[in-house]
Amino acid sequence: MKTNPADTAKRILSTYLEQNKYRKTPERFAVLDAVYSFSNSYFSIQDLNDKLVENSFPVSRATLYNTIKLLMSLRLVLSLRLREGVRYKACFADNLCYQVCVICGKVTEVKVPNTLAFFEEMHLKRFRKESFSMYIYGTCSTCQAMLTRLKNKESTINKNKHF
Repeated sequence: MKTNPADTAKRILSTYLEQNKYRKTPERFAVLDAVYSFSNSYFSIQDLNDKLVENSFPVSRATLYNTIKLLMSLRLVLSLRLREGVRYKACFADNLCYQVCVICGKVTEVKVPNTLAFFEEMHLKRFRKESFSMYIYGTCSTCQAMLTRLKNKESTINKNKHF
């Protein structure tokens, strides 16, 4: 039976808090629930705040940032820096690869053959693997075309200046 990633994430957070003698506050679990309710999409801190307000559970900005930082340290959330700012995503048991355009910030899930097999066959000493995420940064075809058009336009203008 396959477990729900959100339930597994709650169990990981709960265990971590118990083992380190931190309080299990409702705010931490409300943030975690909101994070995992974004259905595998990226969100900002403002989006997360809006989701909590929508769920009638507003928390302070400090609580949001501190909880996100905690969830990132537990590898339950990952962050991605884009032009429009930092975006977050629930990532437990992700096992996915993404391509990220460094110009427009578009993130696309890609299938990379043999990546999962490589991950599963990898032997790490005294460590149990659970999941992975891989990001490939570059320029998408739309942005490449735009850059080519700009370059051609610029060279045409420079050519005309010499005549």
